[in-house]
Amino acid sequence: MKRRVQGLHCADQSIAMNMPEGFFLVRVIGVLYRWHAFKPYYLIRFSILEPKEIAGTEVASHLYCSPKALWKLNWFLRDFGYDPELLGNDEIDEKVLVGLQGVIKIGDVAVGGTYLLNLEGFVPASEWQQISRSFPSPGTAPGVA
Repeated sequence: MKRRVQGLHCADQSIAMNMPEGFFLVRVIGVLYRWHAFKPYYLIRFSILEPKEIAGTEVASHLYCSPKALWKLNWFLRDFGYDPELLGNDEIDEKVLVGLQGVIKIGDVAVGGTYLLNLEGFVPASEWQQISRSFPSPGTAPGVA
């Protein structure tokens, strides 16, 4: 059986194109390891917790785990409060990642006409209040609550 779902072909692209750049408090809701001969990566899905205007929005991006990119994966794990013992043993337990919270800095990048969310940085969730004051939500004026 075939079903026609209008707009399905551009759904992921439209989310990336409409997602504002900036800082977001998020919770990890899904993790999937994807093997690739040269660039293996983790596909990570987040649910936005703050800013409130877009709370509940889900976004996804990937973090490479090739030798050259391990620094960024390590940064993510540390700032999201991943188990230091597992990290010290070079182990990633996908089940342990789900539910962790932290702050991501999102930028976007166009690759061959497709927009992807680029994770530009990470900060522990405990620093969200400071960051949200220093870098207000996209579309709001500084100092306005």
